[in-house]
Amino acid sequence: MSQTAVLEVLSAGPLTTIQDLGRPGYADWGVGASGAADRRSLRLANRLVGNPEHAAALEVVLGGLQLRARRAVIMALTGARCDATVDGCPVGHNSVLSLQSGQVLRLRTPVAGLRTYVAVRGGIDVEPVLGSRSTDVLAGLGPAVVAADSLLPVGAAPPTFPNVDMAPVPDPPHGEVTLHVSLGPRDDWFTPEAHDTLLRTSWTVTPDSNRVGMRLSGTALARAICGELPSEGMVRGALQVPPTGLPILFLSDHPVTGGYPVIAVVVDADVDRAAQLRPGQSLRFRSIHQSRTR
Repeated sequence: MSQTAVLEVLSAGPLTTIQDLGRPGYADWGVGASGAADRRSLRLANRLVGNPEHAAALEVVLGGLQLRARRAVIMALTGARCDATVDGCPVGHNSVLSLQSGQVLRLRTPVAGLRTYVAVRGGIDVEPVLGSRSTDVLAGLGPAVVAADSLLPVGAAPPTFPNVDMAPVPDPPHGEVTLHVSLGPRDDWFTPEAHDTLLRTSWTVTPDSNRVGMRLSGTALARAICGELPSEGMVRGALQVPPTGLPILFLSDHPVTGGYPVIAVVVDADVDRAAQLRPGQSLRFRSIHQSRTR
């Protein structure tokens, strides 16, 4: 940690963690990649302040974050749009903003979406673990979950500024979202009726979802094979189906192995969109093979 504390956390909201693009390549050690749940929003926030895309930022669930600057800083907010203020004055989203020493940034609950990203020019400069500054809530690796009264160091500012200070990016949707999936590798463990249920019905995000996985409610998926499945590797986006028959969509902090069959895998580009779905929001799955034939 090369820098002194720059940001003072007055309130951390329901859940704020430090995230970068994760620590891939350690699955054979039993360590998942972790990293930002919505990688696209993290990359955008970093680009807006001139950081490398992999720089560490704050991932804020349902707002509530309050930060006081101890020196002048340049920041950007992306992902779920909050009503954000600096010393009570509204500031923009998907754009660059500045805080002078002593000023306070406050984020209220977003209207749509779940996770807001707060990047600061220079990046959050905590000590990396296995090459990443990400908090893995399942494995307990990386920095601690951000708490009130904690102090956050910021790294040295990059030498150049980007050419834009605002990005016209749409907000996460309020309503039903369609996620594209590739069936398998264990879709043969389920009945044809289960396949129809997966792809033709609506699912609802439950409140017990987290960075490990999004739990869904709906019609249970019936198994065609009821035997035991040896543990096998899991990936981000996997739709694992436990004995309840209700799928779990694995997100950033998923386990590296699992013993329940995976009926399908959400395509990587849609996993970031899934990470912005709130409890109570509905979604549908569409097979990429069906999509290509329409």
